[in-house]
Amino acid sequence: MANRGGYVTVAAEEMEELRRRNKELSREVEEMKTEMIKLWQRTVVAEEAEERLCSQLAELEVESLDQARDYHDRMLFLMDQISRLSSSSLAVSL
Repeated sequence: MANRGGYVTVAAEEMEELRRRNKELSREVEEMKTEMIKLWQRTVVAEEAEERLCSQLAELEVESLDQARDYHDRMLFLMDQISRLSSSSLAVSL
């Protein structure tokens, strides 16, 4: 019967060790959950910032295209003016 008591003691010690380890693992899981939530929140913030940047970039692209078209139109107008002035100068000279 003493042996049986020895087995019971070992089993009780093993149970206590398992309980302790279970608590440790539970604590680690909670820490991991907390860290995952923080990472998820940072990801959401980063995604929102990316969306704002993309929107701003699109607005800048439209604005730069408008400016390029205006510049092109102005260049054509000035070239036409130069051409007319050159033609007028030749006509007056002749």
